[in-house]
Amino acid sequence: MGLIAFLYGTICYVIFLVTFLYAIGFVGGILVPKSIDSGSPGALPEALIVDVVLLGLFAVQHSTMARHGFKQWWTRIVPQAVERSTYVLISSLLLALLFWKWQPLAGMLWSIETPAARIVFQGLFWLGGLIVLSSTFMINHFDLFGLRQVYLRLKNEPYRQLPFVQVALYRFIRHPIMLGFLIAFWATPDMSYGHLLFAVATTGYIFIGIWLEERDMRKAHGEAYERYRREASMIIPLP
Repeated sequence: MGLIAFLYGTICYVIFLVTFLYAIGFVGGILVPKSIDSGSPGALPEALIVDVVLLGLFAVQHSTMARHGFKQWWTRIVPQAVERSTYVLISSLLLALLFWKWQPLAGMLWSIETPAARIVFQGLFWLGGLIVLSSTFMINHFDLFGLRQVYLRLKNEPYRQLPFVQVALYRFIRHPIMLGFLIAFWATPDMSYGHLLFAVATTGYIFIGIWLEERDMRKAHGEAYERYRREASMIIPLP
């Protein structure tokens, strides 16, 4: 069973990795068959409904399955060693569904023509992606995406909860991954209305997710996390 769990977790991670790379192309309009602005815009009401439903499906799943109460119930059905991998898999599949069924919206909020300014915005987009990826390694990338759990199961060792640490960017801001997403979602030289909908909706979800996560972290770590909240800002690195 340990080998099966490890193979399952590895497959889930590969699916996540492909989805993450495609997400970069989808948002940035880079080297993918379908991006956020691909295709001909259809009827506005229909496109809005489809896009909002797709975003809502991901948001509800992503937040619900991350809650401690859900995990306690879910691990009665799914082995604890593959709980995180299953979460990653379902999140990745819902993102893939969003990429597939996303409907572009007609119109542009802004489109920057100056070459130098376009380079700046594109550079910020890649900076955001780099912050997201590097921040996962600042804590524990493999635990975050379920590989550590299935590796320990392969070795027949019990899962050990990672200690609460403040390292690298986490010393200054509590949610550098979310900071990276915000930069990547908003830094575009061509802000279509479809991209605007995506950016606004995901920004709202990010702050709801932060509120839910911090509530769980306060319960789990108590005064240590309260002290951390006083020492590090939420998103923007401030004194």
